[in-house]
Amino acid sequence: MRTRDDVWHFAEGDLLAPGLSTLRRLGGGSAYEAWLCFDEVTWSAVVVKVLRPSQVEDEASLRGLRREVLALDTINHPVVVRCLRDGQDGARPHVVLEHIDGPRLSSLIRRHGRLQEQQYLPLAIDVASALHYLRQLGWTHLDIKPSNVIMGAPARLIDLSVARPEEDARRLRYPIGTDAYMAPEQCAPGEQVPSYASDVWGLGATLFHAVAGHRPFADGDPDADDVRLRFPQLAQEPARLPDGVPGTVASVVAACLRRDPADRPRPHEVADALEPVLAGLPRGSLAGFRIRG
Repeated sequence: MRTRDDVWHFAEGDLLAPGLSTLRRLGGGSAYEAWLCFDEVTWSAVVVKVLRPSQVEDEASLRGLRREVLALDTINHPVVVRCLRDGQDGARPHVVLEHIDGPRLSSLIRRHGRLQEQQYLPLAIDVASALHYLRQLGWTHLDIKPSNVIMGAPARLIDLSVARPEEDARRLRYPIGTDAYMAPEQCAPGEQVPSYASDVWGLGATLFHAVAGHRPFADGDPDADDVRLRFPQLAQEPARLPDGVPGTVASVVAACLRRDPADRPRPHEVADALEPVLAGLPRGSLAGFRIRG
């Protein structure tokens, strides 16, 4: 278990690794920290994910870092964050990522509540295009959620820390992802197994949150022995979307959140359904946003 001291105590200007000067800590997870650094190779700001001090010799964490680097090296899509280089073999195992300028979707919702159509439609189409590409490659992201989407033109999908080939995802027998945005088959893999359809469910939950300003399911109890209490999406129906949401959008969200993976649309079908809704918005309402052709 991580302690409060399990952090890198860098001051501004310290070297995280050769050529990487720290600017500020951005956050992190159980196994790693994320730092904004100045990179002397690209002569620009970059994001560096570095294993925590307690994890630098932990084989499971090192294996996870290797898997993320493989995912980043394999996936090359304009909506997915790019890997610039990695330092898996250094004293502080890390990966260097491009720094994407823009707010996270989760931050926008927290500050301003539900998004407008001209905001949530482009991001949903962008993420769906990335998921279509991952499906073509045979990969799954497994952690689609608002905090992993950076708003922009296009939107950008980040954090491939649990991404893996679909054949590996289908072999999972334990929950993986973020509780509130995990498809039912991620929560309790068994007869139904994680696949690209799990990412479609994550997109549905993310789009619901953007459209409604709140998540589609109530919070679960992370300490509950009953898996249905930990993951309400296993037994409950999603909340209702607010009045006034375009019918096509509501139908797409409902289809993405179907409990049976076989009943969910494919990623390109999500984009195909939402494109006409975006194209039909009044031109004046799209000021500051781009409309896809």
